[in-house]
Amino acid sequence: MEVILKEDVAKLGARGEVVSVAEGYGRNYLLPKKLAVEATKANKSVIEQMKASSVRKLVKEKGDAELLAKQFEGVSLHFTRKAGEHDTLFGSVTSADIAHELEGRGFNIDRRKIELDQPLKLLGEFSVPIKLHKEVTVQIKVAVTKQDSEEPSA
Repeated sequence: MEVILKEDVAKLGARGEVVSVAEGYGRNYLLPKKLAVEATKANKSVIEQMKASSVRKLVKEKGDAELLAKQFEGVSLHFTRKAGEHDTLFGSVTSADIAHELEGRGFNIDRRKIELDQPLKLLGEFSVPIKLHKEVTVQIKVAVTKQDSEEPSA
């Protein structure tokens, strides 16, 4: 079965492409979720309009991402965590922690866009990439320092 993708589908294709898929996959998944339309003659003529609007949308999204990237210049985050003897954290700093801290500073970034391979488990300064768009990635500085071990007396 041939379908025209209305949205990017992972491991299948990009928006506007004509792809061949299994009959069941097309009828039971792609078509009901409006991710694709059947590749008829009429729909193939509409595909050119879809491609043009897709290009315009991508240019706008990239422009917005570049503006946001300029706002990230000079942004650095600071976390204080409990750590052991060898500068190993008892917990970790995750992409969710970074997203929460950025939200507190007025940046609404989805944690999945923060490309942190592993949670930060050591003290120090790190450069963390944030993918704002397919072609726009910005680096922010994340510093993790040791929390003072002064315990309040009761």
